[in-house]
Amino acid sequence: MKKVIVFGGSGFLGSAVVRSLLNSNYKISVFDKQQPILNSEIEFIEGNILDKEAVKKALHGHSIVFNFAGAANLEGSIQDPLRYLNLNVIGNANILQSAVEYGGVERFVYASSAYALSDKGAFYGISKNASEKILKMYHKSFGLKYTILRYGSVYGPGADRTNRIFRFISEAVESKSITFPGLGSEEREYIHVDDAAELSVKILDAFGENSIFILTGIERHSYMEVINLIDEIMGSNLDLKCSNEEYQGHYKITPYQYDPDLGKKIVNNPSIDFGQGLLQCIQEVSSLNAEK
Repeated sequence: MKKVIVFGGSGFLGSAVVRSLLNSNYKISVFDKQQPILNSEIEFIEGNILDKEAVKKALHGHSIVFNFAGAANLEGSIQDPLRYLNLNVIGNANILQSAVEYGGVERFVYASSAYALSDKGAFYGISKNASEKILKMYHKSFGLKYTILRYGSVYGPGADRTNRIFRFISEAVESKSITFPGLGSEEREYIHVDDAAELSVKILDAFGENSIFILTGIERHSYMEVINLIDEIMGSNLDLKCSNEEYQGHYKITPYQYDPDLGKKIVNNPSIDFGQGLLQCIQEVSSLNAEK
């Protein structure tokens, strides 16, 4: 049985991938600063990816590495660029270097972003693009096999307020209103977290070796469509509005704004319907709000 270590395995997407790995009968360790609710079969290692010695020690005995650790809020990267560059670039480089020194890693899976394709994304997007290039150089220089997963707009249960859909639904439940800080015509291809997690494990097969994949949904929705969907699911009694301000740092319709390394889009079939996924999120947030 292959041993997998998931850096950042306590987070929204990382924890979903841990569940999917568990369902696929991998032996799993989670390296994170905070301990999630874990199955007894999963080893938890408390640590920070900026601590290279802790990272190197944790890697031993594992043949597959997933890195979901780092900072993922685009707006936050504008406010604190150094934190994002340290965590997302230096932290990832610590794991890469430790993997090479250890020598037993068969695949390094890096959680990148659609913003790695774009001249948008502020320091967050830059950090993802830089880390992709660094990873490919480690492959070229040391033969480290890799997979890059460029996640788009992931949503689903277990998210927090750094997640756009979660913020919409929380605002709707708490104040009976949703305000979007933009025009509302901006579009995204949302992918449910469980679909993203399942695909993140499937790429461990041979076809995923030394490849780049784009993980987004199969339907496009404008932000105005999304908040109208939430409104209708919740009974059509919400106050909906767009502030018509510039949506700072974000792309409007497409992240494809220059000529990057091409990635193959991979989708789950069957996949979770967006409306059903929204309903699931609304039920979760309503339940959390009721417990307060």
